[in-house]
Amino acid sequence: MKLSVIIVNHNRCDLIKLALNSLIKAGNAIDYELIIVDNASTDNSVEMLSTEYPEIRLVANSINEGVARASNQAIEASKGEYILLVSADTICGNETLGKVIDFMDDHRDASGLSVRMLGPQGSFLPESNRGLTKQWVAFVKMIGFGKNLPKSRLTNRNHKAWVEEFQTSEIDILNDGFMLVRKSVLNETGLFDERFFMYGHNIDLSYRMRLAGFKNYYFPKTYIINFKSNSLQKFSWQYLKNFYGAMLIFAAKYLFKLPEVRMGSIQLYPANYEVER
Repeated sequence: MKLSVIIVNHNRCDLIKLALNSLIKAGNAIDYELIIVDNASTDNSVEMLSTEYPEIRLVANSINEGVARASNQAIEASKGEYILLVSADTICGNETLGKVIDFMDDHRDASGLSVRMLGPQGSFLPESNRGLTKQWVAFVKMIGFGKNLPKSRLTNRNHKAWVEEFQTSEIDILNDGFMLVRKSVLNETGLFDERFFMYGHNIDLSYRMRLAGFKNYYFPKTYIINFKSNSLQKFSWQYLKNFYGAMLIFAAKYLFKLPEVRMGSIQLYPANYEVER
């Protein structure tokens, strides 16, 4: 099987139908499977998915296991050469799946990729090629970790080698709204760190793949629409605990002893930008 598409759902019955319909249409000519892990939704998601999408593989957790653990559940059960993790609030372009698979087939050194992301009004989302939200950018700068992410474009975004939206380029962090990963790489690096309950899991895994010597890419020759919704209300206790808790986990994991990033005699950081026009 070529592709396993995974969505972790928690109370997104209002949006996941749009995501699934777009993915099914985009995967029409691809040997793929759809795996949905529902994290104890209370909004009729499981009933809707079971009734309207009987062809998908549905895992219904009795408690909210968190995004990282639920994603690992699906990855461990998957059969695809590539793993695509898509958020439930994402609409995929009609040709997106075919294009990203072709790119990965042509770039055997690639561990994974993210694509050009647009908001619901069509505006470009800078985390498409940065991989980090504004809060995470501020955090990694504050703890001095930014120097370890030279391809995350944290500074000097007007660098002559960067075209913000339409240039294929190597990046550090894959965005979790649409995160395509080669399964053989996961077999080498390990899956998501399950201590990251809702946020930061993609940052940690992307960084570990870079440490292992693989390349992550931003691929803008296709797109997704991301609604940037969240089932947790901003500034609620659960949101603050999960969001800033992830930052503390990340800092504790990497801040005090940063691994040296080398392949033989080749030092990966800092590195030149690899781009394709």
